[in-house]
Amino acid sequence: MTDLPAAAEPVSLTREQVAQYLRDNPEFFLDQDELLRTLKLPHDSGRAISLVERQVHLFREQRDALHHELRELVAVARQNDQLFDKSKRLLMQLIEARTLTDMAAAVDDSIRGDFGLDAVSLLLFAEPAQASDAQGVLHFVSLAEAEAELGALVESPKAVCGPIREHQRAFLFAEAATAAASVALIPLRHGELLGLFAVASRTPGYFDESMGSLFLSYLSDSLSRLLPPLMQRHVRRLPKAGSMVVESR
Repeated sequence: MTDLPAAAEPVSLTREQVAQYLRDNPEFFLDQDELLRTLKLPHDSGRAISLVERQVHLFREQRDALHHELRELVAVARQNDQLFDKSKRLLMQLIEARTLTDMAAAVDDSIRGDFGLDAVSLLLFAEPAQASDAQGVLHFVSLAEAEAELGALVESPKAVCGPIREHQRAFLFAEAATAAASVALIPLRHGELLGLFAVASRTPGYFDESMGSLFLSYLSDSLSRLLPPLMQRHVRRLPKAGSMVVESR
């Protein structure tokens, strides 16, 4: 009597294998209308829906997500346009400045007016014999004095953003230090370190280490190139007679 062949054991497919097969054969359901109608998937509403309904639901979710991303991109583009206009206006004022006092006034008006920040300081390094009293947001200090008060912040190669110590806020912003909960400190370099430019907001966390620094770098580069001739004109000379040459317009 001939032995019958043993029945083949059923092949067990994993979920991953089934999913991979469907990914490799996206046309599988084209001639499976009856199967599509019988397939049911759970839904957030509690009722079962067909695979086609599920696909429609997913497409709607993707559409809504894309619309949200598009709205965000449009909002960012508008903000960038506004930032560009404000930056351009400030740069024109800086170029037209004939004295350091004019430059400091333009910076103060723009930062607190156009940009809506709460404190600003333009700290320029000068030898003790050349330093003069503060004029608004314009301050003259020696490099040694700045290093003693600000430490490593002075030598940072890029903008430093975030909270700083109370005595450092007082050194940078004087009476406006109480409005400096969050600070961006930008070095001014053109060959050598000319000074520091600081802006602040009374809102904690307004500036942080992860924020984009494109605008801050742009402003730093502009100031660093415009400052040297104005600083040379502004330097107080001490003639032998003891009289001083004051800044001329």
